[in-house]
Amino acid sequence: MGSGTRAAGGGWSRRRLVGVLAGAAAATALPAPAPPRAPAPAGTTPSAPDAAGPPPATPPAERPSARRPAREPSGPRPLHIGTYTSVEGGGKGIGLAVYDPGTGAITGTGTLTGVADPSYLAVHPDGRTLYAVDERADGAVTAVRLADRRILGSRSTGGAGPCHLCVHPSGRWLLSANYASGSVAVHPVGASGALGERTDLVTHSSPAPGPGQRGPHAHQVVTSPDGGHVLAVDLGTDTVYTYRLDPRTGRLTEAARARTRPGAGPRHLTFHPGGRYAYLANEVDDTVTVCAYDRAGGRLTIGEPQSTGSGAGTNYPAQILVTSDGAYAYLANRGHDSIARYAVEADGARLRLLGTVPVAGGFPRQIAFSPDGTLLFAANQRSGTVSVFHVDTGTGGLRLAGRPFASPVAVCALPL
Repeated sequence: MGSGTRAAGGGWSRRRLVGVLAGAAAATALPAPAPPRAPAPAGTTPSAPDAAGPPPATPPAERPSARRPAREPSGPRPLHIGTYTSVEGGGKGIGLAVYDPGTGAITGTGTLTGVADPSYLAVHPDGRTLYAVDERADGAVTAVRLADRRILGSRSTGGAGPCHLCVHPSGRWLLSANYASGSVAVHPVGASGALGERTDLVTHSSPAPGPGQRGPHAHQVVTSPDGGHVLAVDLGTDTVYTYRLDPRTGRLTEAARARTRPGAGPRHLTFHPGGRYAYLANEVDDTVTVCAYDRAGGRLTIGEPQSTGSGAGTNYPAQILVTSDGAYAYLANRGHDSIARYAVEADGARLRLLGTVPVAGGFPRQIAFSPDGTLLFAANQRSGTVSVFHVDTGTGGLRLAGRPFASPVAVCALPL
């Protein structure tokens, strides 16, 4: 049976945390692709749509195989901050700031208005276009040209509550995950960076929802390191779906699916740079798992649950990252309000929990590396702050870089 139905997604309900705390046991590992290269900071905010032309062919991004030396600081770098605009005390759009790559200090520079509930952000591999979800009942994705911060237009995702998006390594396709309707959408990316009409929408109709869930909840969509497969993490069905993306038509075909244990509530997956393993953060049962990955067929094999370092309190793991050399992994813990640090061992096959570091904020929803990997940013939803940490590239240690930066309902930080 297929994983989904190609149809517009179902009814909307605001995203809520669900589930009961489950114990965790061992250690954990996580890898992530290298961060995008930074574009030059730019101007102000007119909003005129721009039609998407035929997608240009762009070679896939190269995966790092060894630790790169830290770049010398080169002046302030751009930082974009996602928020909710429809909640009390929320932001007015995408927060604009710059950060010092040496000290980690953040300075606010304004707000890009005209984007509703931009709760997750991603940048095109060429660094010229920013993409945001519009996490609303009538979900959409928006493109912003970074050179002059011009809004290039929005496109419907065909679903409700899009909460995550990514650009395919080819640069030709934007993929988004609709949380409330449990679906994955595909849009073509034109030469200007603007988005074309949706080419596909797959709704997760099977298996049945997990314990405590009322339906599918696609929480993340990510490509494999080589770009050969697209993986969708669904918290509602306790399943990770693997698809092949037709590079000509932008259509998705299911290749495999992997089930977590019932009630795990998988939220976020990241790959080890070697491409043979991935790490899965499970929101509902407060665990992390190491997964083996078959690059040829796209099949994921989910391992045993491991500890997030949160102890006995209530905790909801969020995003997991891996250093570009695959040596260390980091997990954002909401509730415990910490970042767990892991040593990645056995070429990616094993995670060993080294400990946790207080995040200096409340409810770290998302974490991200600076492009050179020497800084880690944490967007803290409940405290409305962005914390910055220096990353010791030898030991994986984290050191807070001064006072956290205040930003309304900060749920995503994207350093460029």
